[in-house]
Amino acid sequence: MANGVWHTVYDIEINLSLPDLGHEDRPDLLREITASVADRDPQLLECLAHHHGRECLSESGGESPWMFIRRGRVGGRRPLVASHPPITHKATPAESAQHKATKERIVETASRSGLDADAEVSTVNRRTVSDALVTGPGGIRIGWEIQYHHISPSSVHRRSVNAVQHEITPLWVAKDRTASLIDRAPWARVDDMPWKDISDGKEMVIRGGYRYLQVWKCVPSSDRHCPLSEGAGHCEGTHAEWFLPALCQPEKKPVHIEDLVLSSATGESVPVYVPNRGNGRAGRHMWVPADDCELWRELVGEKTPLPAAPEQEEDDQITFAEQEIDRTCRAGEEGWFVSDVRPIRDLGQPTGGYTLQPMPLQRSVKPSLITSVERAAASAALGCPTWELGLCAGCGQLMRRHGRNAAMYCAVCRAELNGR
Repeated sequence: MANGVWHTVYDIEINLSLPDLGHEDRPDLLREITASVADRDPQLLECLAHHHGRECLSESGGESPWMFIRRGRVGGRRPLVASHPPITHKATPAESAQHKATKERIVETASRSGLDADAEVSTVNRRTVSDALVTGPGGIRIGWEIQYHHISPSSVHRRSVNAVQHEITPLWVAKDRTASLIDRAPWARVDDMPWKDISDGKEMVIRGGYRYLQVWKCVPSSDRHCPLSEGAGHCEGTHAEWFLPALCQPEKKPVHIEDLVLSSATGESVPVYVPNRGNGRAGRHMWVPADDCELWRELVGEKTPLPAAPEQEEDDQITFAEQEIDRTCRAGEEGWFVSDVRPIRDLGQPTGGYTLQPMPLQRSVKPSLITSVERAAASAALGCPTWELGLCAGCGQLMRRHGRNAAMYCAVCRAELNGR
């Protein structure tokens, strides 16, 4: 993990800690060197130690002196670092066993229910391999991605987009509340349990990533507080928010992984993206009942395709420390880049709040015949000629017309409208 690398085609030394990489005359250099190894010459980038004739620890260990560029994580920064393949994190034996057991459980669940299911299915361009691909009776294809170790947000986005382009709905599975995939694609979180329990069919509850829509009238008798009020007030509006099953009123039954395998493939559960209140960019991906999704879209007027997650998010942005280049091979060193403590992303709190404010006062006014006697009495009481009289749009009583507005309200109805 070094901050410098040699470009074998341009014969230049690249300093990854500089915004222009030390070559302001090459504006496309960053895009070129961060391209996937599958899309470029694998020998494009060379270890600086190897190039200058010094010991390359990777080569000494029987590996390659060639390198690739990734984002590191240290002290709240995301520097570019050059690394020898393979990618630094390898699944531990326990993770590998958990991964395999979860994959097999998904495939077996789908198969027992008569659904088509296969493991390790790649897309046509081979850029994405689903751990398990489940196909429903209506042709819905769910690509399960079991991710029990860290993956970068940009990788989640890239692989999810590629799956969608091949008409596969991605469904990422995590076991950690800090997993970076949470809310960046349709996801579900399960407990961290031994592989043997997974294989033996122990209950696997979806702890996060699946929600129900709750709609309630914000009045004093409501059991829920007003999300718009800091105190105990009530706005008289109608609120709609997404809740975990245990926080619903009444409480919903927990969703198990078997439930999601079946409901996602049959279309009974669907993925949605809900922008956070007051922020159109940030938001949450979640699985929800199809009926709840339809109601939500009716409430918010959402009929167009939901937005995709941004390709690069805040905690995936590159930072440049502008340091001296390090020409020592760092292959295999532990702790040179210490990972920061990752924030909890799955907080379990209600999300996606939406409020329908009370409609303007509308009272039912039945057509009635106003007699000449009633009109004359109203004219005398109001001190105006009869042709200036009109009906209040709220309560229907006779009142003096002010101007030529189509809708008129008496003092009482106007006060109620202004109060809202």
